[in-house]
Amino acid sequence: MKVVVVGGTGFIGSRLVTMLRDRSLDVVVASPSAGVDTITGEGLSDALNDAQVVVDVSNSPSPQDDVALRFFNMSGKHLLAAEEAAGIKHHIALSVVGTDRLPESGYFRAKMAQENLIRGSHVPYTILRATPFFEYITGIVEDAADGDVLRLSPASIQPIAADDVVMALRDIALSRPQNCELEIVGPDRFRLNELAEQILTANEDPRTVIADEKALYFGAVLRDDTLVPGDHPRFAPTRFEDWIRLYIAQELAPAF
Repeated sequence: MKVVVVGGTGFIGSRLVTMLRDRSLDVVVASPSAGVDTITGEGLSDALNDAQVVVDVSNSPSPQDDVALRFFNMSGKHLLAAEEAAGIKHHIALSVVGTDRLPESGYFRAKMAQENLIRGSHVPYTILRATPFFEYITGIVEDAADGDVLRLSPASIQPIAADDVVMALRDIALSRPQNCELEIVGPDRFRLNELAEQILTANEDPRTVIADEKALYFGAVLRDDTLVPGDHPRFAPTRFEDWIRLYIAQELAPAF
């Protein structure tokens, strides 16, 4: 089976390419550096030739409202049109838990636009919505920095290890299209501000975290249930405490 991974050189995509090739699948990396540009459509037809499955894990180069909307609209339209022409049997897209509950955020409006394009196409699909990755929590924390103080929402969050998301994408690529949205989440639920405190402690960072219900997340105020899943998510196995222990060990490991 031939699988095309759009965004296959990125943080998630490169891991997925490796996992799929470990299953002896024919995997094509579709990215601008590989001569495939979903914004212009360049190289798409050749990349999709004889493929059965496309996994789109690409992301906007910026979370800025207009940049993200242009990226997901243009990329989605070109990609899905090329897939219809090529007879692709399964389109898989990585999205975010809470996408449909954050219309105040330009980035999440852009992700919703991407999902709507997929649902409106004639290509069988599965949308996997994931919670924030453990690996990205540090970036979320830094976005909240104001000198020595970080103001973060006390909303609930159920983050997940990136490799668990990749394994879920691999499993979906090997399965039939669901023509719906699936959710995958980490096994433990935290308050975002409390999770930030754990990250700072792990990094021996003395800054102070303040719980602020009005703190913005991608430009929007969170409710307590915004970033948590619905009734029947897939639970990933990796616990945050195990991930952070490994993270600290890697940070402390001597360089050779």
